[in-house]
Amino acid sequence: MAERIAEVTRNTLETQIRVRINLDGTGRAQLATGLPFLDHMLDQVVRHGLVDIEIEAKGDLHIDAHHTVEDIGITLGQAVARALGDKAGLVRYGHAYVPLDEALSRVVIDLSGRPGLEFHVPFVRAMIGAFDVDLFHEFFQGFVNHAMVTLHVDGLRGQNAHHQAETVFKAFGRALRMAVTPDSRQAGAMPSTKGSL
Repeated sequence: MAERIAEVTRNTLETQIRVRINLDGTGRAQLATGLPFLDHMLDQVVRHGLVDIEIEAKGDLHIDAHHTVEDIGITLGQAVARALGDKAGLVRYGHAYVPLDEALSRVVIDLSGRPGLEFHVPFVRAMIGAFDVDLFHEFFQGFVNHAMVTLHVDGLRGQNAHHQAETVFKAFGRALRMAVTPDSRQAGAMPSTKGSL
């Protein structure tokens, strides 16, 4: 199988972002988003997804974090789509349940070629430190729109917002890892009756 590595740069008047991903990595992260809690969450994706991700982001954080978080999601989605290629021979679907103490989240992904997000996480508070939890939806919306995947994110329970967020990102990493895994039984076949994804 060819190397599944991609690098994408996105420059706008609001943000300058570079993302590099290796889908066949070992869980190495180089993250500099300017948002420490987002770095912590992305590190969960890297560690539990066993992908290597580098992200350098500069954004208009003096306004707020919205543009930066959304554009990181967009750029990461573009990088994943590019690294996946035509998706032949992959498992295609991935799912994971991840607990952390009292919190439990479920993430299900389909490398469908169709962007779709169902995000249902009832955070118990609006802020985690200085990070607005509303921005997690924006991150995942940007990701699915540009990775061209269907993603269901469900926070099933939790009383601590940090735990809720961490279970979401860990489960996302594990679900992504499952979906992008080569399927030896597919032998390069397209995992779709349409013949393409």
